[in-house]
Amino acid sequence: MDARPAVVIPEAVPLDLETASIGSRFLGLLIDWAIQGALFLILVIIASNASVGWLGTTITFLLLFLIIWGYPIALETLWRGRTVGKMAMGLRVVTKEGGQIGFRHAAIRAALGIVDFALSSGACAVICVLLTKDNQRLGDLAAGTVVLRERTGLRRPTPTTFAAPVGLDGYVESLDLAGLGPSDYGVVRAFLLRAPSLPPPVRAKLAAQVAESVAKRVQPLPPPGVSAEAFLGSVAAAYRRASGSKDAG
Repeated sequence: MDARPAVVIPEAVPLDLETASIGSRFLGLLIDWAIQGALFLILVIIASNASVGWLGTTITFLLLFLIIWGYPIALETLWRGRTVGKMAMGLRVVTKEGGQIGFRHAAIRAALGIVDFALSSGACAVICVLLTKDNQRLGDLAAGTVVLRERTGLRRPTPTTFAAPVGLDGYVESLDLAGLGPSDYGVVRAFLLRAPSLPPPVRAKLAAQVAESVAKRVQPLPPPGVSAEAFLGSVAAAYRRASGSKDAG
């Protein structure tokens, strides 16, 4: 079995991830709420058994704020888009471009959680996830983020076909893919499927990165002037012609 790791984009986000479903996100949220609830209960017990003045009251409210909003903001910022609940469910928050989120993204998501969950009892979040292409809640739309599944081994494959790029039919026919393994093709496939959603600079940089890796395993090299993405399209078309007309993996 080919054990080469999947190529990732510069921010170290794997290419072949899918957006998280309502079910997995809800279960992850329940885990986080359980942790926050336990911390809140501990805080209440300590505060009720202590003699607190105005300073103690101020500290108590500060700690309460940190439990409610500091918990998701700090974890998602420092843990590359994860909280305990998301980690347990194999989820991760990334930017729309596939990059690692920062404090601003996490803070916006947490702030809009008031509308998504508290004020609407979760209805706003559910409706937004159902109506948006990338399963985004209001906080994701405002922050420019998506929640992805990092564990995707059980997902149902999507049939995909790849046609030879315009003018490269002859090159596709001449390609020798003996050195190209299934995992290599999987990286090419993942890039081509995700490329339209990437900003042009990220798309070009990632295409060059993947093409450099794949070019070492195929013969001949692409003709002069062929872009990295067109080369990858040629490789995908040749691979599908060799193994079948439709990609089920």
